[in-house]
Amino acid sequence: MAMNGKGYLEASSLPVKEFDGIIVGGGGSGLMAGLQLAQSGMNTAVVSKVFPTRSHTVSAQGGITCAIASADPNDDWRWHMYDTVKGSDWLGDQDSIEYLCKEAPRAVLELERYGVPFSRTEDGKIYQRPFGGMTKNYGNGTAQRTCAAADRTGHAILHTLYGQALKQQTEFFIEYFALDLIMKNGQCKGVIAWNLTDGTIHRFRSHVTIIATGGYGKVYYSATSAHTCTGDGNAMVLRAGLPLQDMEFVQFHPTGIYGVGCLITEGVRGEGGFLVNGKGERFMERYAPNAKDLASRDVVSRSMEVEINEGRGAGKNKDHINLHLDHIDKKVIDERLPGISEAAKTFANVDVSKEPIPVVPTVHYNMGGIPTNYKAEVLTLNGSEKTVPGLMAIGEAACVSVHGANRLGSNSLIDLVVFGRAAAKRAAELVKPGSAHEEVSNSETDKCLERFDKIRNSNGSTKTSELRIEMQKTMQSKCAVFRTEKTLKEGVNQIRKPYEGMRDVSVKDKSLLFNTDLVETLEFDNLISQALTTMDSAYNRKESRGAHAREDFTKRDDKNFMKHTLAWQKGKKVEIKYRDVHSRTLTNDVQYFPPKERVY
Repeated sequence: MAMNGKGYLEASSLPVKEFDGIIVGGGGSGLMAGLQLAQSGMNTAVVSKVFPTRSHTVSAQGGITCAIASADPNDDWRWHMYDTVKGSDWLGDQDSIEYLCKEAPRAVLELERYGVPFSRTEDGKIYQRPFGGMTKNYGNGTAQRTCAAADRTGHAILHTLYGQALKQQTEFFIEYFALDLIMKNGQCKGVIAWNLTDGTIHRFRSHVTIIATGGYGKVYYSATSAHTCTGDGNAMVLRAGLPLQDMEFVQFHPTGIYGVGCLITEGVRGEGGFLVNGKGERFMERYAPNAKDLASRDVVSRSMEVEINEGRGAGKNKDHINLHLDHIDKKVIDERLPGISEAAKTFANVDVSKEPIPVVPTVHYNMGGIPTNYKAEVLTLNGSEKTVPGLMAIGEAACVSVHGANRLGSNSLIDLVVFGRAAAKRAAELVKPGSAHEEVSNSETDKCLERFDKIRNSNGSTKTSELRIEMQKTMQSKCAVFRTEKTLKEGVNQIRKPYEGMRDVSVKDKSLLFNTDLVETLEFDNLISQALTTMDSAYNRKESRGAHAREDFTKRDDKNFMKHTLAWQKGKKVEIKYRDVHSRTLTNDVQYFPPKERVY
């Protein structure tokens, strides 16, 4: 690759690869989209910074939800839809939610045909377990709706889809770090990515680019997320001048292992596990008298935090909660929760058959992300809602919005596969395989390379790790489970400090081969942009809704805030606008569920 007079890489010297469709990210949603694009006859590439089976999808242990009517022959996708709308605290778009719940059984049966090894009932049906917030008959009784492959469902789906994608001749570019989108006149024409193994930078040209880069959990100090969850696609979208949506809604999973963050699946509570405080009380009965430990995640997380904050936590410092499985038959644990037993032993030195697991609410899922419609097409606001030609988003990187203000457990995996399929279907309608690529000037690539080289050649005095910890601790203390005007205002000011710290960042390694110093700095650059949009979006929302709980605005405010936050980043400034929540269903097969108080 050639360099210019500044010692910077030149766009004209970069190798170019051309595909009909490119997926950025090789997790659950990216693999589903890649597989189905290839099946439709499109020349398809998946560009991923980690090996596909190492995606954060492995953390979705408990199962995948759909009204497949295996456990309950009367189960209905409309009941699933009601639960999802209620779980979202009415911030979810009901046209998208209808699509999700209606398509879910087809998607799961497709996974089964691909070879996902679902656990079975004695009569050979797919095993379904209860999960938080999943009810029957519109809130009357607990549903068994979550299809499970023991407690390794995400892991099983990843391995299966990767094998199937290879079978369909999907081309993989693994350990390629995506840097920026290639844009022309508001249309996406591909992506620029750095090959970590040989140091080359490539332009991937495509008719459709599907972002499937996952969430940005590592913007927080304590997260169940893998260290690779840095929301790279979200940041690329911001740099392309497009907005992110509903970034203030960050879900804390109730049961991250104390002191470590590693996830204990909600499937544990589905199998009969329960939470107790330092006094040995099953406290969830006070907060959710009907659902108890199987209330939605935001309810359980806040309840746990109240117990700790009011001095009823467990342990010497009264700073965690105990999760009991020791009353469950060991045979059931070995069959249905083998991964949890291993995780508890490894990270908490606990034998789950004899003692409780120490747990605390830990950042787990980002409801916000790149705004899309139910077809997975990226949206922006330009007077009215508009699609961005050539650009799609799926998985945790996307905000469809089916999860709204809070995601119900086990709705993540179904989101991945349903909208991975939807993206591939829509792309097949829009793209003629083998059609010629439009010429694009080097200006977008030059802009990307200039940023890349500027960061690579940074000779400041501050380590990336110092900036990252400052960002994470600010987010953890100022934008966590409970928020106030005071803490959020402090957060808005404080989060700018690590952002400005990029001017003084030090990158010691200047090479292009497996340069982890540079990768971490680029990831931090991505994270800090999302930290700004999250903090500012949270400060501007003067209500409590779903996973966004404010002590000074304790009620949901539908009059003023039944709307999606849109955030554009312009340097250290964040521009906030809003768009309406879709108060309509997709078809007449179901009626709109009007807002009401959310009780469990």
